[in-house]
Amino acid sequence: MKKITIITNYFPPETGAASNRIAKLALGLQERGFHVSVICPLPNYPKGKIFKGYQGKTSVTENYQGIEVIRLWVYANNSDNKFKRLLGMVSFSISFFFFSIFKNRKIAKTVVIQSPPLIIAHAALRFLSKKRRNLILNVSDLWPSAGYELGAIQKGRAYDILEKIEKYNYEKPQLVLGQSKEILERVKSVVPQQETFLYRNFPQPPKEPQPAKVSTEKPVKIIYAGLLGIAQGILKLCEEIELDGGELHIYGAGAEKEKLEEFLASSKKPIFYYGEVKRDELLILLNDFDLAIVPLVRSIYGSTPSKIYEMAHNNLPIIYFAGGEGEDVIKENNLGYVVTPGDFSALNELIKNLELAEIFQLKQHLKETATKNFNIETQLDKLSLKLAEI
Repeated sequence: MKKITIITNYFPPETGAASNRIAKLALGLQERGFHVSVICPLPNYPKGKIFKGYQGKTSVTENYQGIEVIRLWVYANNSDNKFKRLLGMVSFSISFFFFSIFKNRKIAKTVVIQSPPLIIAHAALRFLSKKRRNLILNVSDLWPSAGYELGAIQKGRAYDILEKIEKYNYEKPQLVLGQSKEILERVKSVVPQQETFLYRNFPQPPKEPQPAKVSTEKPVKIIYAGLLGIAQGILKLCEEIELDGGELHIYGAGAEKEKLEEFLASSKKPIFYYGEVKRDELLILLNDFDLAIVPLVRSIYGSTPSKIYEMAHNNLPIIYFAGGEGEDVIKENNLGYVVTPGDFSALNELIKNLELAEIFQLKQHLKETATKNFNIETQLDKLSLKLAEI
């Protein structure tokens, strides 16, 4: 039985797309005969506070559905302060450094390293490249370019250093996985000889699919479910959206949570915020809505939101307000509507003219399309064959 260790910044009981994606990767490889272990920080995402039951501990080893999970100390925070965020990443890197020295035998011969965070991935690659490991880098977003496009990083000396780190990260692994074609194009542009593999962020489909349905009359019920972060711009969305003939229902948590609640307390718009719910609960709720909205403040090269695939598997057409490669996925698979990021006039016009009959027609084919084109099991089969060769 081949052993694989996954190093990731996110893992259940943390919620969110990244945590769910890595958990499915770990369980999928386990089901295909790999002996999988996971190394991650003590759970703290997205609130930036160590979860109850883990507080005051420097490390915890536990079992997650047959997978050994080793959780290491981290300076947890979700501060807007860049230094504190950097300190959080560095703290986990230091914890992993000492773990790799004193518990080296706990790390398998083959290691999958999740990126971003860029610095954590870099630290893991540096430490393990000296210990004769087979290294696979799993890239979900391109950094530092994504940070620059979001306005979180300015070009200059620090940016140049991060680009050097990015190059190193692409040079060291035996294989780079990327969740979009744009990511793989970037990797190849930096390291032309690097072997790559397209590994999309497909979700686990629901065990009991619900029949397609829509509201019998307006308002059209629109759901946003996900992170309330800077990149998503949910506060700005709520400020600008008009919802003529529609309602917006929001589920999630993140850095904009308090500001969002303050805005909604004085707003008369039909916008409803429910806080954070577990994924299983959310999947049941999805069938009560007509459309999902997937926003980003601006198009980010390399980023294709995994909500596209999640919503398709749950018969929910999408208002895609995020740009980039995701627009092609929406159009090629007829998953819904595309609006240029930041064009709130076009978004409001679209919502005003939505027809429930047209939405129902979109819903009819979504499950079949998702099963055929966004199949996580087929993708895992291909990946397991690739990993077996390394």
